[in-house]
Amino acid sequence: MHTLGWLKNETIMTINLQTVNFNAKDGLEEYVEKKLSKLDQYYDKIIAAQVYLKVENISEKENKTVDIKLEVPGDDIVVKKTGQSFEECIDLSVDTLKKLIIRKKEKVGDR
Repeated sequence: MHTLGWLKNETIMTINLQTVNFNAKDGLEEYVEKKLSKLDQYYDKIIAAQVYLKVENISEKENKTVDIKLEVPGDDIVVKKTGQSFEECIDLSVDTLKKLIIRKKEKVGDR
């Protein structure tokens, strides 16, 4: 497990990255951190992100799976995407998380 984190407005968002059935290269870890750090501009109350990168059935083309759980006040936000590359799955996951975060923020009236 890798723990990445950054400081913004004295709030630390921790990213816990776990890989299953492979070892992540530094570039992939940096890609995850870069993409997830952008979510903070939509909702600054994200406490942590649990990220699981998995290689599933090797015989299939779309065998990369990304599970991301954002720990936020109230109910956590969870997204799972499968595709041909981890970068594709991460991009799709972050796009979905952005929409869910905006919806959550509007729902609780936290502007």
